[in-house]
Amino acid sequence: MDVIRTESHSSVADMPDEFSHFETVYKVLRDAINAHAFPGCAFGVLADGQIVLNDALGCFTYEEDAPSVESHTVFDVASITKVASTTAIAMLLHQRGQLDLDTPLGDLLPGFVVGRDSARLARQVTIRHLLAHNSGLPGYVEFFRSVSTPADLYRACLELPLETVPGERAEYSDPGFILLGKALEVLTREELPEFARKEIFQPLGMTATRFSPASEQKPLIPPTEIDNQLRHRRIQGEVQDENAYILHGAAGHAGLFSNVADLLKFAGAILSSGGDSFQILFSSNTVETFAERQGPAGSSRALGWDTPSQESSAGQYFSPHSIGHLGFSGCSLWIDLDASVAAVLLTNRTWPDRQSQLIREVRPSFHDAVRVALSGRQPL
Repeated sequence: MDVIRTESHSSVADMPDEFSHFETVYKVLRDAINAHAFPGCAFGVLADGQIVLNDALGCFTYEEDAPSVESHTVFDVASITKVASTTAIAMLLHQRGQLDLDTPLGDLLPGFVVGRDSARLARQVTIRHLLAHNSGLPGYVEFFRSVSTPADLYRACLELPLETVPGERAEYSDPGFILLGKALEVLTREELPEFARKEIFQPLGMTATRFSPASEQKPLIPPTEIDNQLRHRRIQGEVQDENAYILHGAAGHAGLFSNVADLLKFAGAILSSGGDSFQILFSSNTVETFAERQGPAGSSRALGWDTPSQESSAGQYFSPHSIGHLGFSGCSLWIDLDASVAAVLLTNRTWPDRQSQLIREVRPSFHDAVRVALSGRQPL
């Protein structure tokens, strides 16, 4: 795999010559930093089997003496965990014939059905429903306000009432992916982080990607927020998501830490089902199966992945045959399966708190700038 030289730069003026055709990308991100959409970011682009951009702008925080973000800086990628770990495991198991997507969740987690008033509905919920976010489970529940142990949180998750008939309504669901992660652990007979490390991250050379960073790594990770409601401290190098924190930092919905280069390797594995300079992990059939929208009508959700929709964070130039995912902390990954292009943007937009929503404007502008630059770029 060819990787273009990467350095960290604090201003567009310092942009290296080999990245000059990405000038608009730098401007979008510099303007975002100046507007306090986030204090710093790392970003990268994969095109035609080559990493053509991997750089960084800004700092860990808005303080004058804050460390600069580097191209290799590791971030809390929040819900990108759902695709880079949980969905990737499901893809691998399905490809190996070890996971039937229409397996009822209750077959793997009997506690989801037993003793429930709505047992008939619960028996209808399948792995496919969880991946497609149309299981009928609620979108987000603040379990951390009433439980303090992983066992209690999982129990509360298993006992959640179904709000609709499975398959009838799309509702992006963290509890659904918490349960999906647990179901995959039953199938693999391994904890999620260990299976992901051995079967996904290690084969792809994702050496910076892990759950629960070691103590010596934490100062090298940009902080996500000052937590005033649960931990009452600066959150740095530990998962921001409160429910994932109760689950000891590793769950199906959140907890992963990664950097741009590693996520581009993962994207390369998605795009390399036909074979090129990246490690082949998934077959083209597997990728196509998981990239197909699942319904109901109006839902942009595929299996684990999102797809472009009107006013999508992917912008206007990623084809309908694209898949991606966002992370609450300010991260995103989009992959155009037709154009063989992937873009990664990692930020800590929730620093020092979660109030700013400017990232919603930055993401499509970033992706549009990337695609425009690629369409007119000169060979490197």
